[in-house]
Amino acid sequence: MSPDALALARDLLGQTLASDIGGERVCGVITETEAYLGVNDPASHAWRGRRHRLNAGIYAAPRTWYVYRSYGIHWCVNLTTGSTGLGAAVLIRAVRPTQGIDVMRVRRGGVPDRRLTDGPGKLTQAFAITGEHDGMRATRSATLRVHGKSPRNARGDVIVTPRIGITRAADWPLRFLLG
Repeated sequence: MSPDALALARDLLGQTLASDIGGERVCGVITETEAYLGVNDPASHAWRGRRHRLNAGIYAAPRTWYVYRSYGIHWCVNLTTGSTGLGAAVLIRAVRPTQGIDVMRVRRGGVPDRRLTDGPGKLTQAFAITGEHDGMRATRSATLRVHGKSPRNARGDVIVTPRIGITRAADWPLRFLLG
């Protein structure tokens, strides 16, 4: 197991996901994450060390975006963690929009604001994140990046629950939400 994935899943809460994809700035405070612990986690794309071209990004250096399509429909965005080759990552499940909300509304087809980014596929659509971003580094100057810290998370106001939307290891308490 990778304690780094657990720490990162908590640390990302309250930080800002920022994107300049397509020349449009959109930002949101990360409110929900899930940790995937690598080769020993049956729900991880790295379970048992299996590797193929579609999951290569999960084995990248820490702070690299791992973007994949879920059920062939929705893009999901993860940030790798731990040592290179470990296969640990954190799924960003939801954000609270803070900037570029009009852009998000257009990208999401006019859904109610409360539904703009309240799920992994919804947030990638609102942020225009696609498979093209898989393997990119999450540096401060990157088109897609994470920065800052919320005072709310600093108070330790974090709810921990089992992961959702998976069938293997679904009871593991690796989902983290701002309270």
